[in-house]
Amino acid sequence: MTVLRFLFSIYAAIIFVAFMLLIFPFVIIASFFGHIKGGNMIYRLCVFWADCWFAFTFIRVKSIYETPFNAREKSIIVANHISYLDIPMLVKVFRTPLRPLGKIEMTKVPVFGFIYKNAIVTVDRSDAAHRASSLKTLKAVLNKGISIFVFPEGTFNETTAPLKEFYNGAFKLAVETQTPVQPVLFLDTYKRMHYSTVFSLTPGRCRALYLSKIEPGADYHLLKQTVFAAMEQALLQYNADWVSKS
Repeated sequence: MTVLRFLFSIYAAIIFVAFMLLIFPFVIIASFFGHIKGGNMIYRLCVFWADCWFAFTFIRVKSIYETPFNAREKSIIVANHISYLDIPMLVKVFRTPLRPLGKIEMTKVPVFGFIYKNAIVTVDRSDAAHRASSLKTLKAVLNKGISIFVFPEGTFNETTAPLKEFYNGAFKLAVETQTPVQPVLFLDTYKRMHYSTVFSLTPGRCRALYLSKIEPGADYHLLKQTVFAAMEQALLQYNADWVSKS
């Protein structure tokens, strides 16, 4: 099984790169249309890429809604982070253009890095000035009526707990802009691709669970705690694979 999984991962990587190269010329053209219009065009190209990649890797994506979700209503979407597969999942699941917040280090990857920096808002968490600049950009995106996407854990949750501790940024932004928070859980990405290696991909089901939106209120600490508790409870309820049962 280990050999088969490795070979399947190589196949998936080839498909990943092939479709990325296919959309790359169109990404270059779209980049001339500015951060908003051009960024929306690039995001739609990434949706096409994700549709193709998931189809060719036989990963079935299913969305589960605890309450109705309107993609056209502006929100700050937050999700758990447990796998490299989380990034393709967010593009596959969220069809309407949004702006994820992502690590600036990924912009250094050839081809992918160019698409990445034009489709998301980058942040260097080690640089206070860059963090402030990223926050300003996120506010501008929200003012344009475009949702943003954040992994509040910052990095992979490599524990057996449902979630790692959240950073404050997304919740401060929600309170400052009075934008509701939309929690989403990726329930199967850990099972499909373990965070320890990209050579662990398997075909199968991948579920995205939409929880109820949470209004920001006036206290970002309380908002963060409320969102954390809702996500943690749902991960326990759905028996997330990485969570210790003891």
